[in-house]
Amino acid sequence: MSKIAIVTGAGTGVGQVVAKKLSEDEMKVILVGRRLEKLEETKAICNGDVEVFSLDVSKPDDVEKFYKNIESKYGRLDVLFNNAGVGIPAKTMDQISFDEWKYVVDINLNGMFLCAKYAFDLMKRQNPQGGRIINNGSVSSMTPRPGSIAYTSTKHAITGMTKTISLDGRPFKIVCSQIDIGNAETPMTQRMKEGVPQATGKTAIEPVFDANYIADAISSICKMPLNTNVLNMTIMANEMPFVGRG
Repeated sequence: MSKIAIVTGAGTGVGQVVAKKLSEDEMKVILVGRRLEKLEETKAICNGDVEVFSLDVSKPDDVEKFYKNIESKYGRLDVLFNNAGVGIPAKTMDQISFDEWKYVVDINLNGMFLCAKYAFDLMKRQNPQGGRIINNGSVSSMTPRPGSIAYTSTKHAITGMTKTISLDGRPFKIVCSQIDIGNAETPMTQRMKEGVPQATGKTAIEPVFDANYIADAISSICKMPLNTNVLNMTIMANEMPFVGRG
């Protein structure tokens, strides 16, 4: 039987290329996102057995219902790529509204918690027991960009979530990884080519890299046995300013 994989935020960018790669690895891939038309675009470039589910990961009842559907239909889950995320335009914290803050937290943190929670529950109960959760952390889980308090706060929180899932999952053969991505070439990073604010106060163009390398990395992690884990991985454009000083 093919492994069952869920990819959230599968309609565009990193989620799309990862879904395509996992489908090429002969997994049964379940594409999750808010925009059905974008999910259908991803499905069209995938291979083999792919299914589409329109879902807002910030809605607890809908996420629970979705996982019950998965359990009823397939009986198990092997991989969750916990990828759905949003951002808002750069602003200092005095300039963002609480609604903007809550929008980012609800998707990037609460949504990732809900998806991981119900994946963990199913992986714990299924036979054979266990599975793999991979969280998209972003290099913002370590270092902020100017004006990014909501996004950065959620991504720092994902680091704690990843470590706790990894620890709590040990008795149940549930492993959890975090992949921290810097400047992958997707629609979200097109602005890098035009110039983005730096810690120095200047604006500078930043290099990007092919997002397919992220898909290759996640594919490799998914092929490991459940007694082996890559807890953290950083994959980035080598010449981006991330590792230097502002």
